[in-house]
Amino acid sequence: MTFDQDALTPHKIVEELDRYIVGQQKAKRAVAIALRNRVRRQRLPQEIRDEIAPKNILMIGPTGVGKTEIARRLAKLCGAPFIKVEATKYTEVGYVGRDVESMVRDLMASAISMVKEEMESAVAEDAKRRAEDRLLDLLLPGITNSDEPVGQSQATVIAPRTGSETKEKFRTLLREGKLDSREIEISVPAQGPQLELFAGSQFEEMNIALGGLQNIFGGKKKKRTVSVAEARPLLEAEERERLVDQEKITQEARIRAQESGIIFIDEMDKIANREGKGSSGVDVSREGVQRDLLPIVEGTTVNTKWGPIDTTHILFVGAGAFNVSKPQDLIPELQGRFPIRVELEALTDEDFVRILTEPKNALVTQYIQLLGTENVTLEFSSDAIARIAEIAAAANKQSENIGARRLQTVMERLLEDISFDADTLTGTSVVIDKAYVDERFKDYVQQQDLSKYIL
Repeated sequence: MTFDQDALTPHKIVEELDRYIVGQQKAKRAVAIALRNRVRRQRLPQEIRDEIAPKNILMIGPTGVGKTEIARRLAKLCGAPFIKVEATKYTEVGYVGRDVESMVRDLMASAISMVKEEMESAVAEDAKRRAEDRLLDLLLPGITNSDEPVGQSQATVIAPRTGSETKEKFRTLLREGKLDSREIEISVPAQGPQLELFAGSQFEEMNIALGGLQNIFGGKKKKRTVSVAEARPLLEAEERERLVDQEKITQEARIRAQESGIIFIDEMDKIANREGKGSSGVDVSREGVQRDLLPIVEGTTVNTKWGPIDTTHILFVGAGAFNVSKPQDLIPELQGRFPIRVELEALTDEDFVRILTEPKNALVTQYIQLLGTENVTLEFSSDAIARIAEIAAAANKQSENIGARRLQTVMERLLEDISFDADTLTGTSVVIDKAYVDERFKDYVQQQDLSKYIL
């Protein structure tokens, strides 16, 4: 759900985040303040506004505790262009891999897609009407010169009448879907050969240039014979494309990307020089990525195929587990670009119980709805949910701690038989209690007991 910017007070932002994410109040407060400061900045005079830069955030915490989800839900709330990238897929200039600047191009592409969808939805009704008129022109060629409808087959017998009456009669039939099976010939854009370029700054710049040439010369069209049902969405899409101003889309998207864009950079700990080791071997590339990130995060101009983008007021949210390396292992200049640091807490048994039941998209609710489509009623007792949370927390302690993602593993194993046999259980009600959970995980429980005696 997207809200009006002025209505998004810090309290409202945290309240909305609470509907999907359990706990992590410190992180929620930090991002709520960062988002509200953007609204406050827009209210200032232009000369003061330009001087205020966003306060970038570094989230520190183990995997699966909600770092990515907080940033994603934040972007949805305010309708801001948002992308998530992994720091590990970038390499410094001169190495094979993606250039750091490509994250800004990806953000602009996201903004273009968002604005285009909004503008096209605004003209959807008009486009639908125009597409309908084009379909009628194709179904009734020469209607102005003849009273008789012309086509490959007649859907119904119509007595001779004036051209406008015939057209309206066919319009009614078209809307009722009685002409969907008739075939017509339409022109569609021809798909040219797709040129796939390697990653890297020089190749990406070449891709931008080629994209510009394609826009100049336009695309060819080819004839296709399709049914009316198939032609309708194709013609509607074409009409929406015609009705929106592409230049206006680009202008609006550039403003949104520059003023309200959010870039979430995950796995920041993977590009840190661990424990202050010197730059050698692979660490050269790690430190190189950090140095390439500096101008992007501080504010620079990046060339894209939609024009230059200024990154000065884009909000950057960094994240990492930092269980091997520490934030202090990042180069000092980059640390200074993320002035707000928030530590997210590891999840407990109680948190797992809340995650299973409280959020709007809670796992238990999802499985109840999924099996409900097979007419199977699934019920979970409170002691079963507590036991599921206990097993997930114990598994995280015993093996790798993957946070709330462990719940998905446990739930899949728990409901494997029911999901497989759902078609034979139609019309029945299945109760998941503590005994059922223990039965499904008895091998795991026995293994836990043996581990006390076997080294």
